[in-house]
Amino acid sequence: MTGDGTLRVLSTSDLAGIEISPPDVVSVVEQACRALAAGHSDNPRKLTVKPDDGHSVAYAMLGRDGVRQVVAVKTSYKHGLREERDRQHYYTTLTLYDDRTGLPVAMMDCGRIGALRTPAVSALLARELAAPGSRTALVVGTGTQGRLALPFLLTTLPGLERLMVFGTHPDGIRAVCERVGAEVVTDLRKAAGEADIVIAAAGPGTPAAVEDSWLKPGALTVLVGYGVAPSTLHRADRVVATSAAQMRVTGTDLADPDGRLRDVDAELPAVLAGRAAGRTDPGQRIFAYNSGLVVTDIALGHRFAQLALAQGLGTAVPLWR
Repeated sequence: MTGDGTLRVLSTSDLAGIEISPPDVVSVVEQACRALAAGHSDNPRKLTVKPDDGHSVAYAMLGRDGVRQVVAVKTSYKHGLREERDRQHYYTTLTLYDDRTGLPVAMMDCGRIGALRTPAVSALLARELAAPGSRTALVVGTGTQGRLALPFLLTTLPGLERLMVFGTHPDGIRAVCERVGAEVVTDLRKAAGEADIVIAAAGPGTPAAVEDSWLKPGALTVLVGYGVAPSTLHRADRVVATSAAQMRVTGTDLADPDGRLRDVDAELPAVLAGRAAGRTDPGQRIFAYNSGLVVTDIALGHRFAQLALAQGLGTAVPLWR
């Protein structure tokens, strides 16, 4: 954060060793959402570029955290969407600027930021929207988001008693079980019918597709990636999204045959701030769409940058010399 034309670059390895707990992440993310609801921050709709053949997708997101006084740009690019996971290329970066001094803060790999921010948002959605007395949760998927979903969920809902996981990758299944002692299920329909909370965090190649008719009354479905059928959205009693505008951009795979999505009844920031109702009846089946908010990336990225710079991490690049 100097005025000499240098930019501090924080790599994947720089950020990997920084310790931060799920409760800390949830707190930072919730603060960012509340600031947005209060009108202190800006979170414009993301821009998307995708070729006709669908082999890649790129996003650009600009935002401003009014509490931290930070402006940032996040970019995300994934190539090889139809390839196996180990053959895909994925790059995401976050560049932060101090809006008080006008100086750059840092540019960083945003992989870990997004990996932590997303389950924190799901945990907040669950805390606000799960039916009273919820005790059972099912996570569909065992990739990065599947592995982190339950530890974060336990942060906001420590009263959960039964944790289930459905996945297809042995290493991922083993990682989830070792971390939280989850029960591995193979009958997805039965497990979904017993769950109070279903978090769909699988990758695009998953065979899982939980239908609305499988869900019990009062169930909450949180969609992070894949793993549920469009019926869970279209037949829900209530729909909550982190951002209705972003859902219209990234949720097109859930559209009905006429290309339409269900209207969003409330957005998470407004629910957290008490300006909109989340659940209005214990028996409602609620669909929640977690598409992420760039202001949460900014807040968490800024926190990581503070910790990294305090430890002398990163590389100073003379970008503007």
